[in-house]
Amino acid sequence: MQQNFISVPFKAESAHGLTNATGIAKFSGAGIVLEFESKIIGLISSGVKEVRLPLNDILDVKFRKGFMKRFAKIEIRTTTVAKMTQIPNENGKITLKLDRDDFERGAEAVERLQRRMAGPALIEQQEHVPPRSLFGTEEDDIETKEL
Repeated sequence: MQQNFISVPFKAESAHGLTNATGIAKFSGAGIVLEFESKIIGLISSGVKEVRLPLNDILDVKFRKGFMKRFAKIEIRTTTVAKMTQIPNENGKITLKLDRDDFERGAEAVERLQRRMAGPALIEQQEHVPPRSLFGTEEDDIETKEL
């Protein structure tokens, strides 16, 4: 049986560094599910949490390569602040830091999600009607072609 999602292990930390999280991000055509355990000062666990980010709640998602597959990360910006408060974030972005071993998996997950998010925009471009068809008549097109 084939999975419909890509799992990417990650680490995240808050801007002030007091809270950090370790978990798994599941990327699918429906969005992203983040399962993680958060710890305050690395000691006090707040338990395992789950945050669901449907496609319409995701403003954008970017893959940052880092250097020589090290320091790679996935940056997610959302359309709602409520989702971001549940996981450590920095400057309005959820930053998922990846291990070197998960570089390809993370890049593929982001690429698939970006294609899925661009899907409706591509359909609109294909259905684009040329402006001259809105304002001219068929006779105008024939005359233009002859010149």
